[in-house]
Amino acid sequence: MDNPFSEQDLDQLEELLAADIFKDEAMTLDVLQGFLCAVVSGPEEIPAAAWLPEALGEAPAYESPARKEEAEALVLKFYRGIAAALEAREDFDLILYGFEDDPEELDYGSWCDGYVYGSQMGERNWFEAAGEYSEDLTDKMEVFFLLNGLLKEDTLKHGDKWMSPKEEQEALAEAQEELPNAVGAIYRFWQSYRAKPAPARREESKVGRNDPCPCGSGKKYKQCCGKDAA
Repeated sequence: MDNPFSEQDLDQLEELLAADIFKDEAMTLDVLQGFLCAVVSGPEEIPAAAWLPEALGEAPAYESPARKEEAEALVLKFYRGIAAALEAREDFDLILYGFEDDPEELDYGSWCDGYVYGSQMGERNWFEAAGEYSEDLTDKMEVFFLLNGLLKEDTLKHGDKWMSPKEEQEALAEAQEELPNAVGAIYRFWQSYRAKPAPARREESKVGRNDPCPCGSGKKYKQCCGKDAA
């Protein structure tokens, strides 16, 4: 990868996000990685000016303009590294923290919260943009909704039966293993969408059958050039 994001960069970014200048409004590193994976992957390109305030907070108290530029450059480098890895179909390690009460258990839910939040950036709703392929997208997104608890919450909210504790644990373990593949699959789903040519736009207004023929003959369109069109 060009311009790789090193371990030193990662440590620097983790320290930066915890800095007091962000007033606890900056995303943690795990949430930021999930968030940027979605921002990179969606149906439209999201400008940095739109997502940076979501990642770092609305009004960080930078010590100087130079410090602001340095901080944003580091986040943008992280973004570019994620974009390059997804484009090259390279595996990259998910950044996951342990829970405070159980450091050995990794918190996939926060990572997925970041991803789901990132999927809401931009002007186009993912499921509306997917159109006839929205069910395919829903299937791909189920991993995220399972891991962050939204699927369970929605199921119980509607009075539907949820899995047994054993089934839930098995489903969560399977989803954790599948998560990196799901990230790549959704990226490729939207890249295919972006590659589709835009519908051709008619440059001239359509001529009605009873309108004067644009050739200047004085006849109605249907009696002149419209015959050939018909």
